[in-house]
Amino acid sequence: MLTADMIIVMAVIVAAVFLFIVEWVRVDVVAIIVMISLPLLGLVSGQEAFMGLSSNAVVSIIAVIIIGAGLDRTGIMNKVAKPITRLAGNSESRLIALVSGTVAVISSFMQNIGAVALFLPATQRVCKKMNVPPSRVLIPMGFLGIIGGCLTLVGSSPLILLNDLMAPKNLKPFGLFDVTPIGIALIVAALGYFVLFGRLILPSGEKAAEGVVSGIDFSKIYYSANGLYELKVPPDCSVCDQTLEEMAIRPHYLVTVVAVAKHAEERKLFAPERTVKLDPNDDIAVLGAKENVLRFAEDMGLRLKDKLEVFEDDLSPTNAGMVEVIVTPRSELEGKTLREVHFREKYQVNPVAIRRGDKVFYGGLSDIPLQPGDVIFLQGLWEKFAILRDSRDLSFITPFEAEVMKTHKAKAAAICFAIALVLVISGKVKLSVALMTGALGMILTGVLTIDEAYHAVDWRTVFLLGGLIPLGVATEKTGTAAFIANQILSFIGDVSPVVLLTVIGLLTSVFTLVVSNVGATVLLVPLAINMAAGGGADPRMAALTVAVAASNTFVLPTHQVNAYIMGPGGYRTVDYLKAGSVMTVLYLIVMIGTMYALYGISG
Repeated sequence: MLTADMIIVMAVIVAAVFLFIVEWVRVDVVAIIVMISLPLLGLVSGQEAFMGLSSNAVVSIIAVIIIGAGLDRTGIMNKVAKPITRLAGNSESRLIALVSGTVAVISSFMQNIGAVALFLPATQRVCKKMNVPPSRVLIPMGFLGIIGGCLTLVGSSPLILLNDLMAPKNLKPFGLFDVTPIGIALIVAALGYFVLFGRLILPSGEKAAEGVVSGIDFSKIYYSANGLYELKVPPDCSVCDQTLEEMAIRPHYLVTVVAVAKHAEERKLFAPERTVKLDPNDDIAVLGAKENVLRFAEDMGLRLKDKLEVFEDDLSPTNAGMVEVIVTPRSELEGKTLREVHFREKYQVNPVAIRRGDKVFYGGLSDIPLQPGDVIFLQGLWEKFAILRDSRDLSFITPFEAEVMKTHKAKAAAICFAIALVLVISGKVKLSVALMTGALGMILTGVLTIDEAYHAVDWRTVFLLGGLIPLGVATEKTGTAAFIANQILSFIGDVSPVVLLTVIGLLTSVFTLVVSNVGATVLLVPLAINMAAGGGADPRMAALTVAVAASNTFVLPTHQVNAYIMGPGGYRTVDYLKAGSVMTVLYLIVMIGTMYALYGISG
């Protein structure tokens, strides 16, 4: 019977899903709203409202992130990446299989976004060397990075949450490798899909990957070895009454002023602010195609020098250069403009262009609200890029020499990871304690400082999990999960356990596209358990179906991995629909088939 508490819980769920979709506020803020609303509405106690923040699942995720950061910082993962890309040879199919398969394995013990980010620079370099469009490789790599989280119980947030969500029903918890056969089957199926049909379903990337706008090859303009020029401002300067912004140099000429030498003040400005005005006899360094620079110099009355003179040392390849960076999911820059965050003033590097999907923006860069997956082309000093890298708001596609890796700590990082893994496998230590032991080891051995560990943790994810766990408690406690399960069962009628789990898998896959995989898992595990209990299926398998199906998110760029590779691959939404629609169906078939063959799915 429908009660008032059930109605309130369902209203909270609908409101949360609505806010997840419209994104009026960030997802972690939605979770905090839910966490606070539940005790105020009398649906959970004050203690239950905050139990998620100290739950086994949340602590485990914090520890996994720190361990992954330690492995990355010591260069261990780079050592893995190099031979894999070298083994690919000249075969596109082999490149897809090796890179994607390796990313899948790495995703089983670190964040999938971290595994993909690790391989992205090396993969792009190999693609360029083999003359293979990155768009042919990055979708398979991204999809396998998502699927790889299903190899172990600590590979993805939904699987880490699983045992905690099953505990109220006193169901037997899953072990670390209980899900591995399903993960292996999914990886093999996905690799086969891309190797056999990749040429038909993956975009060629002829337009987006090359960044061609209005007939101009972006890569030739800004990656030309002769793309940096020095100009002299004459004594009778005719434009010295205008600021650099008022001169509209970039939108009119596709030229970027990267440095100004103010001789009267005896100083050099790198990444000069847009309010800077030129003075007679100043020298400026610009970046762009030579024909554009010549046109700019002629129109402005400036003299083009034969080579760099004033900036010869400052802007030499050993001290400065260009990089590509990606706006990461949940970056502090998301939804903000470069002007709002005072980007140029704060980091002293020059934005040159922004690429979003198949569009490249050259002008008005300071006023474009940034989105996850946007690729920003930057020019600056390597030492300034090192500072920007530490901000963690941008992920570097282009490696640079200022990258400081603690390679001498690689052995310590490997030992800490191994200790954590042994403790997890033993089953004698709680998952969160085992993983936090490895994370603490990373700090005590100097692999990471405590501040670096704090900085590595995605606190948005922590509060997203911590805020939604009490909603799952309220859904179960008020009988809402059982009520909804009974309604669904009465609608679909008397079906076999296989069909029932397929319905649960479909429901989860749809939910995951519009809310986070964490949100879908927290909401649907109690529901699935009740559906299985009423439909004659194994409740444990129903819960596992939700946790695994929560990674079935391929048809839209809503998953953070899909958003991350969208810019570098030059993808459009239709590319995900084309490659992901069949992948979604294949995923469900392989998942249910493997569970039926290996575990049995009847009650």
